[in-house]
Amino acid sequence: MPPLLQIRDLSKRFSGLVAVDKVDFDIQTGEILGLIGPNGAGKTTIVSLISGTLRPTSGHLQFAGTPIAQLPAFRRAHLGIGRTFQLMKPFPGLDVLDNVALGALFGAGSGQRKLTQARDDAAYWLDFVELGHRKAQRADDLGGPDRKRLELAKALAMRPRLLLLDEVMAGLNHTEVDEVIAVIRKVRERGITILVIEHVMKAIQSLCDRLLVLHHGQKIAEGPTEAVLADPQVIAAYLGQRRV
Repeated sequence: MPPLLQIRDLSKRFSGLVAVDKVDFDIQTGEILGLIGPNGAGKTTIVSLISGTLRPTSGHLQFAGTPIAQLPAFRRAHLGIGRTFQLMKPFPGLDVLDNVALGALFGAGSGQRKLTQARDDAAYWLDFVELGHRKAQRADDLGGPDRKRLELAKALAMRPRLLLLDEVMAGLNHTEVDEVIAVIRKVRERGITILVIEHVMKAIQSLCDRLLVLHHGQKIAEGPTEAVLADPQVIAAYLGQRRV
């Protein structure tokens, strides 16, 4: 089968800064691809270029056979691309349920959904991420770990075919990391393809089929997880820094 997402010669420049430099990769339907590298390597920029919150300087992106490089973010969401954000900003003044319902109204198939159905979908996904007991609470009153779950529920409510996860485990303790790993495995069991940016090596090793490694905006390695983690270039550029 052709890849769900194909990326060729993808570049992004901010004035004189090259954030992403001629990157190529594919994501196959049903896999979990890990995107790793040092801070500032271009990982979140890649996710933003896929989701449409940034436009590429050059390059080609194709999702499920459709060129998407020039499509706005809402059109990509309607095609089935959902994402989480590192900086968690719940819709202020709304409860947890309606925060997730807005995701349901925005994503794939949103034109057929009414508010009542969106809230039913939101309740389902809140239970799925084990946050259902907070659904009546104001979202901006949630603590950090629960905000992470809220971000994930909002993205899942969009009914994505491809889910882009940007450091959903950052700042969590060991128990919380294990809980989120279990949720991501359940997401995959539903047939959702996942691209995950993460620094928690336990999560990367237990979840990812393959890894893509960025350094200074360039791809320096790609392949099966264990082989990439043993690559001397990856150790020198990234893992060695983390072991100091």
